[in-house]
Amino acid sequence: MPTPASLLLFVHLAAAIVWVGGMVFAHFVLRPAAVATLDPPQRLPLMAAALSRFFVWVTVAVVAILLTGFGLIAAMGGFGAAGANVHAMTGAGIAMAVIFAGIRLGPYPRLVAAVAVRDWPAGAAALGTVRRWVAINLVLGTLTVAVATLGRGL
Repeated sequence: MPTPASLLLFVHLAAAIVWVGGMVFAHFVLRPAAVATLDPPQRLPLMAAALSRFFVWVTVAVVAILLTGFGLIAAMGGFGAAGANVHAMTGAGIAMAVIFAGIRLGPYPRLVAAVAVRDWPAGAAALGTVRRWVAINLVLGTLTVAVATLGRGL
């Protein structure tokens, strides 16, 4: 029978996989394929629709990661008992969540609005901003995975 801590860790890791893996797919697979095969009037609505679905998953993942992360920290005795790697992961995770909220509340609504009125230049600019922030979050997510797996001695 799994322990409560192992269940928290499973949910934590599954949510991280959804979020980071989804960013890898969107950034390195979906967008380049859409750019290579579709003109802006087809590409931008596709990306807006794909991000709409992805952001639902990311929202659930962010909530799960934060709740399970703090639960795991509590189970180990709190921040005072946690190593530097846990502090680094917590900081990176909070930064990633703030960046996601910024994407979700800033350039993403501008993308959706531009697509609705077929303003392709504005949509492309908004999508470019989303892409840049996703790239930053992808770097932070990758570093967090590295700290989680390689930084246990910190």
